[in-house]
Amino acid sequence: MYFALMGTCLGLFVLAWAVVRLWSIPVAVGMCVVAMVIPPLAAVVANRRGPDDRWWDDPSGDPKSDEWWDELDGKKRPPR
Repeated sequence: MYFALMGTCLGLFVLAWAVVRLWSIPVAVGMCVVAMVIPPLAAVVANRRGPDDRWWDDPSGDPKSDEWWDELDGKKRPPR
């Protein structure tokens, strides 16, 4: 998805200034404005985590804290 978005961005820039500017400079500028918005969106899409990626339960390094969080998440049963 990232490469498709960035390819679209590059295509808009090239098309705007190689072809469209010959007929309408305001349209070419508008295409560049649209292309300008695409890279941040592509970065967000590329760095999005899936529903199974749970970055918040990476171990913190503190065994007591990790044990407490595991118990809250239901990974381990509390001692009886």
